[in-house]
Amino acid sequence: MGHDDLAESLHSLGALKFGDFELSGGGRSPYYVDMRAVPSSPVAFRRAVGALLGTIEASVGLDSVGTIASVPTGGLVFASALALESAKPLAYVRASPKGHGTSRAVEGSVSAGDRVLLIDDVATTGGSLLRAAAALRAAGARVDCAVVLVDRLEGAAAALRAEGIGLHSVSTILDLATALRSRGRIGEDVMREIRARTGQS
Repeated sequence: MGHDDLAESLHSLGALKFGDFELSGGGRSPYYVDMRAVPSSPVAFRRAVGALLGTIEASVGLDSVGTIASVPTGGLVFASALALESAKPLAYVRASPKGHGTSRAVEGSVSAGDRVLLIDDVATTGGSLLRAAAALRAAGARVDCAVVLVDRLEGAAAALRAEGIGLHSVSTILDLATALRSRGRIGEDVMREIRARTGQS
């Protein structure tokens, strides 16, 4: 799936919106990315998973990956589909360990030295991916790569790189916005805001 098709698909599903949005971490953004809408469309979901697989093959190499892991909840839907399609084991990292039972931070089997590929739907600052990587490394896994559907270009790549993790994305917010601008879906004023926010102005 190319940037144009992904942009059109996300925009038509309402997974990519433009306007003025308050973010969970504070501050405001001229766009909002909500991938939770994608699995509700089987066609779009299949295409997104296919695009993730293509990016993994091109950037990471699926054969070198032992386990696919993610962070609930957004990325776990995509990671589950990827694990099924690739016949790889699936693990996920809890936002916080359970206060009962095994109290594990990582659910699923992760072996010492196992190369684990981190999956998420969207990368912003990289905080959730870094927390997941730390938990997986504490469990003995080797984590040196992460793949997301959309990189918001707000510091995640640099933050992960500092911890020895390469970030690969199917697309970036700038790619998606440029594709939509070329089709007349958004105006130049929105493009200027996005360029400024991502440091591309």
